[in-house]
Amino acid sequence: MTALFHDIIFGPVHSRRLGLSLGVNLLPTESKLCSFDCIYCECGWNAEHPGVRRFNARADVREQLEATLRQMVAEGTPPDVITFAGNGEPTLHPEFEAVIDDTITLRDTLCPTARVSVLSNATQLHRDDVCRALERVDNPILKLDSAFDATVRRINDPQNAAYSVRGVVGQMKRFGGRMILQTMFLRGSCHGEPIDNTTDQEVAAWLRLVDEIRPRQVMVYSLDRDTPCPTLEKIPREELQTIASRVEALGIPCSVA
Repeated sequence: MTALFHDIIFGPVHSRRLGLSLGVNLLPTESKLCSFDCIYCECGWNAEHPGVRRFNARADVREQLEATLRQMVAEGTPPDVITFAGNGEPTLHPEFEAVIDDTITLRDTLCPTARVSVLSNATQLHRDDVCRALERVDNPILKLDSAFDATVRRINDPQNAAYSVRGVVGQMKRFGGRMILQTMFLRGSCHGEPIDNTTDQEVAAWLRLVDEIRPRQVMVYSLDRDTPCPTLEKIPREELQTIASRVEALGIPCSVA
């Protein structure tokens, strides 16, 4: 059963990858809004969320984040990380850069040891304002689930027909390694079509792109929550660790979650 985040601020939760994480949802609280339509998205399919959808206002985000951080600090449990995620792609927000500025100011004032993370599908890296904002956060975590356009279209279904892996890789290289690359590995089928980005061909091509991008860290993971496509398979941790060891052989740290 897929689910939405019905609040602007959610958690904190213990993230597999980030520690005690306070979530920020810039997307609508009652529907999904995303530039991908991933077969594994915990928020469900885009088509399940038609109609008018509004981003959460910058002022509302700032006020609610400040109130929550003040409460957590007063209780002696400040977050390890403030994570932008939620019901879709956070960098779609028209005031994303300003929201990040607000968040960094609040973090520096109230809980300076907390890191700011953004989980992004990297579809908005053509926007200079998005890149500037991502360069300011501690953890810009950018998605790349395959080296092949055809596989990305099966797994992520980019809503922009102009999406290309080569284009995204070029934009990722603009960060000069100051980013984290995140990849979901899975296999199975969806809509009767086989899906597998763990084959030798897939992993070898993906590793070549990892080596080209040279991120400061790679995160590999597999399914952990319900998915809209029920015929997908979680990849065993041992298999993920084998992939991670090949990343580390390139001289790039790689975590498995």
